[in-house]
Amino acid sequence: MEPSTLLGSVGVAMLLGAFALNLFGVLPAGSRVYHAVNAVGAGLAALASAMIEYVPFVMLEGIWCLVALVALISTSRSTPDGTHPGPCSHPPTALQT
Repeated sequence: MEPSTLLGSVGVAMLLGAFALNLFGVLPAGSRVYHAVNAVGAGLAALASAMIEYVPFVMLEGIWCLVALVALISTSRSTPDGTHPGPCSHPPTALQT
């Protein structure tokens, strides 16, 4: 098996595994583990795509990896109770309370 095929297969399996676990309620989409698995999986898929010089997937998986890393960093800044406000949050208005 070619190294690019192995890396790409592992990366895509990680992405699909995290997606399936999220759909079945096992792995919350906002968890650090979910973001980390997405970042590593997308990074491996991007690397595999670069190895075979398939630019559209390098772009797709590279951006996916970056977004997952931003989410992971944002989640790492969570409050002690495990919640995190997110980049666009603000205090609730009178209408929202």
